[in-house]
Amino acid sequence: MQFKLAFVTAVLATLAVATPTFPRGGEPASSCNTGPVQCCNTVEPASSASAAKVLALLGIVLQDLTVDVGLTCDPITVIGVGSGSCSAQAVCCQDNSHGTLISIGCVPVTL
Repeated sequence: MQFKLAFVTAVLATLAVATPTFPRGGEPASSCNTGPVQCCNTVEPASSASAAKVLALLGIVLQDLTVDVGLTCDPITVIGVGSGSCSAQAVCCQDNSHGTLISIGCVPVTL
């Protein structure tokens, strides 16, 4: 029993140390390695009514409905002074393969 408690404690401590923390604005845009940073009009959980409607329309089934999705997204290809701006929500998404209508697994980034 003590071994199990020690093991669980060690695992939780390792996860706490290994979990990255990002500033309030999100992770730095330079850490986005899944494709170009996206500028999305809205970012919301996949379970929201508008996201669920788009997912159903495209026939996309997600296992995790708590994942954030970006709706109406355009890639930001050049990040720099004045040229990489986004007037909506800048995000890094895990799956940008569904055109500009929806991007899946998005987290906010700071430009």
